[in-house]
Amino acid sequence: MKKWQCKVCGYIHEGDEPPETCPICGADKSKFIEVAFEEKVHASPEPETETASPEAGSGEESRHEKFLRIYDMVTALMTEHHLHPISVHIPNGVLPLSVFFAMLSVMFGAAGMDIAAFYSLIYVLLAMPMVLFSGYNDWKRRYGGNMTNVFFTKMICGAVVFCLALILVFWRLINPEVAASSARGLYLMIYFVMLGAAGVAGHLGGKLVFGKK
Repeated sequence: MKKWQCKVCGYIHEGDEPPETCPICGADKSKFIEVAFEEKVHASPEPETETASPEAGSGEESRHEKFLRIYDMVTALMTEHHLHPISVHIPNGVLPLSVFFAMLSVMFGAAGMDIAAFYSLIYVLLAMPMVLFSGYNDWKRRYGGNMTNVFFTKMICGAVVFCLALILVFWRLINPEVAASSARGLYLMIYFVMLGAAGVAGHLGGKLVFGKK
């Protein structure tokens, strides 16, 4: 039986023909290549475009070229040492606690729980820029920047978590009593939507990492 490898995520499909879409990353069948039965395969994204060559006649590296070289080195190290999976554990671990504290605050009027939810959410908000950037970097380096439904959904979910966390933090700063106000239902609902978006992104990330055969 033939084996087909997804060039985006490395998933291996067995059959006479490749699947219409990859069940792991959502890439279409054009991204599959046939591989030998005993061959050890890996995802092989298309090579990145080379940076611009130094200016003609210039023996020194320009500031722009130096920045690009350092940026490329740093982002390569980020991918090599798995910074995205490490950084994403911060909001994924703290956010459920923040939602739990907010729920207790709204349900029982516990001021201490409201404060705990607020500061936990600030911690999540501060972690999100690194989560988003490292995720974008991995998408470009590990998966060749291929925009499939899985990656698109993960990006949307990450943006939703960041934006809703920002809204909730500023709302709480403007109105410290929001958890006890008439808007507390909407306030708590936003927390749950944010948690749901984080859960979807985490599920899809796990599917990409652990879903390969």
